[in-house]
Amino acid sequence: MQDIAEAFSLALTLVFSGDADLWEIVALSLRVSLTATGLACLLGFPFGAIVAIARFRGRGALIILMNALMGLPPVVVGLLVYLHLSRSGPLGFLGLLYTPTAMIIAQTILIAPIVAALSRQVLEDLHGEYAEQFRSLCLTRRQTAQALLWDARYSLMTVALAGFGRAVAEVGAVILVGGNIDHLTRVMTTAIALETSKGDLPLALALGIVLLVLALGVNAGVQALRVGAARSAYA
Repeated sequence: MQDIAEAFSLALTLVFSGDADLWEIVALSLRVSLTATGLACLLGFPFGAIVAIARFRGRGALIILMNALMGLPPVVVGLLVYLHLSRSGPLGFLGLLYTPTAMIIAQTILIAPIVAALSRQVLEDLHGEYAEQFRSLCLTRRQTAQALLWDARYSLMTVALAGFGRAVAEVGAVILVGGNIDHLTRVMTTAIALETSKGDLPLALALGIVLLVLALGVNAGVQALRVGAARSAYA
């Protein structure tokens, strides 16, 4: 117990003393995850809107596929990205393997289906409420999608935060394509795994504390946005 208490004490010291190595890892984690979340939203929101308002043959199967892809195994995503970016892969000439860019690609592929599927559900429910009004205004599909995206902006921000929470906690895919290289591709989750295996519990616990605070912050943000959206709806 004394060793654990001492490790926690040292971990808190690392967090509040502004340890350079610790915050370098945190900064890279945030940069990778925020970039991946932004790209996933750019891809997922329009795709979710199209599926929400369009009616075409095979739509039901596409929705089932979208929902299934929400549960993509991270290590499988990491393996597929690795195979494409390795020297013998089709994109090997880009030299992206074991770089933050490769980690961003893996995280984007992992969370884009989550963003698309959740936004599709949100926008489809909203479209059902306003379908008659849209038809009376003779809006095109593009105009309808733009109107839905704007009206559901608070709910979609919740979806984006959910995607970010999934990305920042990811370890399997990023360690495969990033390699966990010190001062280059080491993020919080991979560093926690490495430092724990090395027995460096203070650094692992410090990173765990930061990651836990981020997770709580994301959940608080989601709740705040839900409350804000509910108030806007009743305003």
